[in-house]
Amino acid sequence: MGDAIVAGRQPVLEALRSGAPVEKILILFGAKGAAIERIRALAKKRGVPVSEVSKQRFRELAENATTQGVVAILAQKAYVEVEDLLAIAVSRNEPPFLLVLDEVEDPHNVGALIRTAECAGMHGVIIPKHHAASLGQTVAKTSAGASLHLAAARVSNIAQTLNTLRQNGVWIVGADAEGDKLYTDVNYDGPLAMVIGSEGRGIRRLVKEKCDVLVRIPLYGSIGSLNASVAGSVLMYEAAKRRHAKRG
Repeated sequence: MGDAIVAGRQPVLEALRSGAPVEKILILFGAKGAAIERIRALAKKRGVPVSEVSKQRFRELAENATTQGVVAILAQKAYVEVEDLLAIAVSRNEPPFLLVLDEVEDPHNVGALIRTAECAGMHGVIIPKHHAASLGQTVAKTSAGASLHLAAARVSNIAQTLNTLRQNGVWIVGADAEGDKLYTDVNYDGPLAMVIGSEGRGIRRLVKEKCDVLVRIPLYGSIGSLNASVAGSVLMYEAAKRRHAKRG
């Protein structure tokens, strides 16, 4: 098992009742019953996302456990608020430098992006509660432990969060294959958040509308796009290079 999980109807109920750090609940597609309904109701009350998944996903998660059609994934670290990420920048006497992941669901991509963000000196990462990889053991391993060191905020609405960042003077740069500007043609010096979209769809339309600029990376081969973690790494290091050159 990659992530820390609790499997089975009664154990999942107890995890929810106990206040354990449940990050999300996965229910086998088609699973029914009174206990399942109680789990859904209690998860909703606690604000824990619930998703229905296939048998294959269940086998990956808990091949040696009796799941009874439900597992809870436990958080591997404590999340902070977006305001705390901004405070980290203030404490370092630096303009904010944040990574925002818009529904990046592959834990290996999330781990690679977080590893680059930590190496680039970013102050934190913002991820959505829904349709996103949890920062569990798979992400921790892929990030070479960086996910345990980089502060992370988990939010209900990425678009609203970008509004909040803009109100705090943060400039929002989104990575988009059809972006208006080349990634080398923008200024990365001030308070900055970089938005990376999902592996297949890219940044969602409502989130794009909150970006101050959309930037593209030129492609010289036959394939139409870079892997999300590679594109994000190119952008983060371009920004880091510029910011450190200015300070130093």
